[in-house]
Amino acid sequence: MRQRPVAYAAMVLALVAAALVGLASPASAATADRWGFAYVDDPTVPLWTNLDPTKQAGTWAPGLQAQGGKIAPGRFLVKFPSIGLGARGNVHVTPVNRTGHYCEIVRWFGAGVDEIVDVQCHRPGGLPEDSRFTVLWTYSSGVLPPTDIGSYASVQYGTTGVVQFYNSTGNPVTVTPLGPPGQYLVRFALVGAEDEYSGNLQVTAVQPNAQARRCKVAKWGPVGYDVLAYVFCYGANGLGINSEFTASYHRERSVVASFGPPKYVGYVWSAGAGQTNFNYPSGGFGFNSIGAIAPAGRYLVKYPNMALNEDHSQVTAYGNGNNYCHLTQPWQTFWPDIQVDVLCFDNFGNPMPHRFFNTFTNKD
Repeated sequence: MRQRPVAYAAMVLALVAAALVGLASPASAATADRWGFAYVDDPTVPLWTNLDPTKQAGTWAPGLQAQGGKIAPGRFLVKFPSIGLGARGNVHVTPVNRTGHYCEIVRWFGAGVDEIVDVQCHRPGGLPEDSRFTVLWTYSSGVLPPTDIGSYASVQYGTTGVVQFYNSTGNPVTVTPLGPPGQYLVRFALVGAEDEYSGNLQVTAVQPNAQARRCKVAKWGPVGYDVLAYVFCYGANGLGINSEFTASYHRERSVVASFGPPKYVGYVWSAGAGQTNFNYPSGGFGFNSIGAIAPAGRYLVKYPNMALNEDHSQVTAYGNGNNYCHLTQPWQTFWPDIQVDVLCFDNFGNPMPHRFFNTFTNKD
């Protein structure tokens, strides 16, 4: 095994005592300063309607609720109360339907003390149309030891380059356009397990003019402790097109960036390799399962021992081509387990076998 760069030694010694106090394996410190997630079950409700209380949580005070409402065809605003930080942080959205609709982020911004996330959904072919979806926003600062307590990193890529990034190891996250339209190489520095597939990736298209976009991970892999992800983005016609996007990586912690809480955390990569199948509290790696069911392109992901309280899931497609994946319906509880229903599509919205990343978290 190679050793971590020497520059980390002093940082690890300085931080490890505080990071390891009072929490059990696998990760030992919270990363996110503020976060929230929600599920929009009815994308036609007016502003500001309370969203599903069983599938929302955040760092807001008890008694407050995430709210939302439709403002145009396929366009919906989500409000996370009293945690606003403007355009900072990271956002992901996953559609929830069986019809091949897909969703993107238009923008996120502060409104008084609240954080607002603006979501646009499209039907196959690109016309705006309502869809159910899950959504999260998270903001992190500070540095954690880059050893065996997990890691988190995120990046927002804009029209001219990186807008913002965060890396719990204190190292860069870079994005390099590859030449062909819509193709980018994202490097999350020193966040992974050495030369081994580990953790989970999520990617979401960002389009300020609300035109149809979707993004995925075409391929990825470890280079030493770095994690490289090739992000490919597509327009409504299925051709590669330049796009803004958000991308995040989490290893042994939740998709909102924290652990302990949330400490009921799981994720899978359906291609399966290394440390990409994780479940805590079940005990670590290899406890989750994926089964294919009809129609072709539909998969059930089982997360043992994850049924607890308010919870959340995100999906990102993986592999070549313009196929995409999302949730068919809200996840179901089969106590004490959770079952997440994933469906993948071709560019025309027809179910089609494909690989994917899925992640799941409770609030605690």
